[in-house]
Amino acid sequence: MTVREMKVQEVAMKAIQKESLFILDVRNPSDFEDWKIEGERIQHLNIPYFDLIDGVEDILDRIPSDQEVLVVCAKEGSSVMVAEMLAEHGRNVAYLKGGMKAWSEHLVPLKVGNLADGGALYQFVRIGKGCLSYMAVSNGEAALFDPTRMTEVYLEFAESIDAEIKHVFDTHLHADHISGGRMIAEQTGAVYWLPPKDAGEVVYKYEPLEDGNEVMIGSTRIRIEALHSPGHTIGSTSFVIDDQYLLTGDILFIDSIGRPDLAGLAEDWVSDLRETLYARYTELSDDLIVLPAHFMIMEELNEDGTVAKKLGELYRENHGLNITDEAEFRTIVTKNLPPQPNSYQEIRQTNMGKLNPDTDRQREMEIGPNRCAVR
Repeated sequence: MTVREMKVQEVAMKAIQKESLFILDVRNPSDFEDWKIEGERIQHLNIPYFDLIDGVEDILDRIPSDQEVLVVCAKEGSSVMVAEMLAEHGRNVAYLKGGMKAWSEHLVPLKVGNLADGGALYQFVRIGKGCLSYMAVSNGEAALFDPTRMTEVYLEFAESIDAEIKHVFDTHLHADHISGGRMIAEQTGAVYWLPPKDAGEVVYKYEPLEDGNEVMIGSTRIRIEALHSPGHTIGSTSFVIDDQYLLTGDILFIDSIGRPDLAGLAEDWVSDLRETLYARYTELSDDLIVLPAHFMIMEELNEDGTVAKKLGELYRENHGLNITDEAEFRTIVTKNLPPQPNSYQEIRQTNMGKLNPDTDRQREMEIGPNRCAVR
């Protein structure tokens, strides 16, 4: 049998649409346990490539014969060789084009909903990394929020809908992934906005994003209102768009809340986090649709693949919003922090403009799941 090349776009849609998929992951067990392709009906078998160099005969009884098997490795090469060996034994096999490197970088653009007078809001789901970014569009003008370093995706999408990017916002100085905000602004002439309280060490020019800032896009004057919401970082800023949507950055997620420790100041920032979640956000409309900058697990995706839920529902269902005792909240937040993101200090330095790693190094720095939430 021949071996088929399966692209990340196809795998992403299988995960979003809850289709069944059997994956043979031939990376080292530690890499597999840290980060894998996930989905409700995705099954895994992890056998390191080095255990298969002499052949796949010993694992044939663990490989389905009645469905296609996807072989996955870090960059593609090892998976091709293992897939070919399985195909020689009559198995229906594909390999993941570009490996986990490609999976980490793939973005799925999805429409979240409409804005006033024909505008639209789009969510870009970085499904392998859990990052979420946004594009608000009105009458040929666009604003971007928390874009990743895969800048061509946003530029091509804007061109496809005949929109010109006028503004680029980062809700905070990111520590888990490299922002594409500055690069997109330079390429398009857009204004790049960053909270000044997060920008004390940046070495480039930016427009200070402060509480109460209002920015308009399009002739219909879609209103984007900044809301200072510290806790994940001291400058973290949320956005209310068109009185319909609340972009929460890394402060509030669908199933958790933001971690306050990525600058080493958890004990100081946990009070800010509680103030944002238990005071500032409670003054907002329950009908606002929360759009976070990350998701943690595939179960947070809606049926259409978007990650979105009304604020009122989160106040009923999200445990992080229902800890009445402040001391208990402080303990839960500071004692249940996941491992720090890979290379997070280097990523922060890169987002400050102090480091300029090449593309391969940027990929290495970002490898792994996002770790922006309290467990």
